[in-house]
Amino acid sequence: MLWRLIRRYFITGIFVLLPVIITGYILVFAFQLVDGILRNLIEYYIGRPVPGLGFLIMLALVFLAGLFGTNVVGRKLLALGEEILRRIPVVKSIYTVAKQVMEAVTMQQRGVFRHAVLVEYPRRDIYSIGFITGEAPAEISREAGEDLLSVFMPASPPTQGVLIMVPRKDVRILEMSVEDGLKLLLSGGIVAPPSYQKWAKDFGGQDIPVYRRQTFYSG
Repeated sequence: MLWRLIRRYFITGIFVLLPVIITGYILVFAFQLVDGILRNLIEYYIGRPVPGLGFLIMLALVFLAGLFGTNVVGRKLLALGEEILRRIPVVKSIYTVAKQVMEAVTMQQRGVFRHAVLVEYPRRDIYSIGFITGEAPAEISREAGEDLLSVFMPASPPTQGVLIMVPRKDVRILEMSVEDGLKLLLSGGIVAPPSYQKWAKDFGGQDIPVYRRQTFYSG
């Protein structure tokens, strides 16, 4: 009995401390990475390392770059610089990929994912969560002979995924928000959105989540 109690407290302590430790490790790693970019340059001019100075200078540079990029002259110069980078063979590939990634992140923050949906993917009777990004191109809908929606199917964790075109009638909207859907995917199904689920009994007597509303997307 005592051993069970100790084991229970120990396991609970791990689950309490692990997110804090991981968060702290990531923050320290990010700080050291950013600070280290200018560390050698600072040490060369000052004569000794100054921990944190590189991080502060990098923050200032990012702020100035944002300030520069929001005015008319700055935008024109940035467009000119981008055009030059696109003409350099190897640099062109690296820059294009990096910019596409940043644009994808920016689009997500602006609410490009309109709804969390349920679709049968990758085959019938297997259900996956996806996110509507909009109507499918008219040419694709015309060739398929159906009214299609563009649905992004993230991997789990959602660091990548695939874009599929799904008939509108086969797309079921979930009540969970896009944020809750991403949390569900990021946790591998462990963190479910409790505010949108109720519990029903499975054939084996186990509790399973059932979402209250499964409507169809009308645009």
